[in-house]
Amino acid sequence: MKKVDMIVKAPHVYTMTGDGVGYKADTAFAVDRGKIVALADIQSIESEYASEEIIDASHHAIFPGLIDAHMHTGWCICRGLAQDTNYWMMYGMGPFSAVLTEEDQNHGSNLAIIEAIRAGTTTFGDGGDNIGYVCEAVNRFGIRGHLVPMIRSAKHKVYQPGELYVFDDAMGKKSLEENIDLYEKWHDKGDGRIKILFGPQGADFVSYDLLKKCQQAAKERNTKLHVHTAQGDRETIQIEKRYGKRPIPWLKENGFLDETWIAIHLTDASDEETKVVAQSGASMVLCPGSIGIIDGIVPPSVVFQNAGGNSALGSDQAPGNNCHNIINEMKNVALFNKIKFENPEIIPAWKALRMATIEGARALGLGDKVGSLEEGKCADFIAIDLSKPTMMPLYTTPMRNIIPNLVYSARGDEVALSVVNGKVIYRDGQIMNVNESEMLNQAAKRTKRIGEEASEKFWEVGGTNAQFMKGDCL
Repeated sequence: MKKVDMIVKAPHVYTMTGDGVGYKADTAFAVDRGKIVALADIQSIESEYASEEIIDASHHAIFPGLIDAHMHTGWCICRGLAQDTNYWMMYGMGPFSAVLTEEDQNHGSNLAIIEAIRAGTTTFGDGGDNIGYVCEAVNRFGIRGHLVPMIRSAKHKVYQPGELYVFDDAMGKKSLEENIDLYEKWHDKGDGRIKILFGPQGADFVSYDLLKKCQQAAKERNTKLHVHTAQGDRETIQIEKRYGKRPIPWLKENGFLDETWIAIHLTDASDEETKVVAQSGASMVLCPGSIGIIDGIVPPSVVFQNAGGNSALGSDQAPGNNCHNIINEMKNVALFNKIKFENPEIIPAWKALRMATIEGARALGLGDKVGSLEEGKCADFIAIDLSKPTMMPLYTTPMRNIIPNLVYSARGDEVALSVVNGKVIYRDGQIMNVNESEMLNQAAKRTKRIGEEASEKFWEVGGTNAQFMKGDCL
């Protein structure tokens, strides 16, 4: 008998191999030193392998861990403060982001990661100003992090609609240097769970020269750029004013779009522009819940995928989307596109699941490590409790209803177990490696000061939510 670290067995295993969902019944796999070393029927695994840790998921379905490819975890401290408003970044979020300290954002990151883990996320992408702290948090939680320090030249202030951003080249240079320093300190650390990317906030927020330097730095270090791209009409106006072209034609003309570019949102991209990005080799991350709430737009993922591109799902930020629950995003991407195309077959549940697993992993450049359950890959997986009301009743004949129930019915508390690199990080309602209640208590203490310091600008801007407050609507 071969000794391994863990044996997992379940009546339903979705490997996500092949072009579908890779379903296997009554299946087990052996995990050793963080990797899946064998996957076969239960009897075969039990006859060949032995382990002190045996996960018998007798009333569960096993899936690869879910991937939330784009978050701003630090802003979770402002959950619910910027919905239902036009000009979201400046008039919605602006009064609050202006007063956030790094410590505020650190507590927000803890809150966001806790929520994500509880809903089955095992890999997350994060962009922000507190990524040094997030690296340490990834280490503590045991999750996998695809982390993006924010590089920005545009001075921080509440800009009026159409006002051209003012660049501070020294600030931009410093933020790039900090990104490089974090790469040197953290990339591939935490047993390989931590990846550092380069994060220009957007082509509109940095100068041309700085964007070129970011691209060069990423290529020299064999990593990727994670960039808000055609994020909205705000970005389009900025690029047209500065360079005389729309963002995607300008990016293509200047050689930015290639396999190192991860394009976030593509909210304001035309279908033809979307095809240009996909055909360049770049990937896409779409955040359907966030963009739906902020812009009332369905991101062009169907066009992107039909053009041959890999796309991942993200939850974005809690002040816009309100949650970091990638199960919710699977439902959103399927539902919104059914409505947009007036076609109930456009994105079935199983395709949404692929976007949150194997296709999401490929979009991030992690497809050889995670996203499916295969020999040689990292043992990142979750167990879904099929006895939860939202997953019942269970059908296996003439069709299986597990995936439709997961995508359209589940809320997140169906996740009973999460494992990353062969180590349990969440089991039966408990996050294993941190003091969750203390983290939540500390986050709750931040709101009084943030609210008080943001009040003057909030009322001065007089945005939609200020009007709601005056009208007793909040």
